[in-house]
Amino acid sequence: MGQITAELLHRALGLLGELMVLRKHPGQHFVVCGGASLLALGLVRRAVTQDVDILGRIDVGEIVSPRPLPDWLLSAADDVRTQLNLPHDWLNAHVAEDTLFKCGLPDGLAGRLTTRDYGPLLRISFIARRDQIFLKLHAAVDRDGGRHLQDLLDLRPDVEELLAAGRWTRTQDPSEGFRFNLGIMLTHLGHGSLVGQL
Repeated sequence: MGQITAELLHRALGLLGELMVLRKHPGQHFVVCGGASLLALGLVRRAVTQDVDILGRIDVGEIVSPRPLPDWLLSAADDVRTQLNLPHDWLNAHVAEDTLFKCGLPDGLAGRLTTRDYGPLLRISFIARRDQIFLKLHAAVDRDGGRHLQDLLDLRPDVEELLAAGRWTRTQDPSEGFRFNLGIMLTHLGHGSLVGQL
């Protein structure tokens, strides 16, 4: 299965939007984060992603959990996957854990979205650089670095952004184990002195 470039990302979402029109599905407005958002906005040097992470769905102006995604949407996404040779499960809402909506998304996230329409029925809003820093820091600590850490390094957060992001991650996981690992990550990023301010 091929990886998703920025060009292929827009093509896949455009095709999905076309299928929604042809099959007379209801309109959807999703908030996307992760590698797909980084690619769409050109925020980092990475050239590909494996999937499109749906963070939320916008309903009457509010960001709500997108889970579960409608069966008809997953079916249409699978047809797009077959046609464009995309990775399995290329469109998913795995990142939209319940804790995000219980504990809260980063303040002001909704006001920083960049929105693009893929036909009359599919609207995608990509999260901004600041919010990527928050989510990537949490993911890097929670999943031992990896591509999330590399994305974070490429985003080049400043001290204020890292401190704000670190404080937000603590609202998602207040455990001492997470705080310890967060301290290790901040030290790795060259800002170990921030640990005492969390």
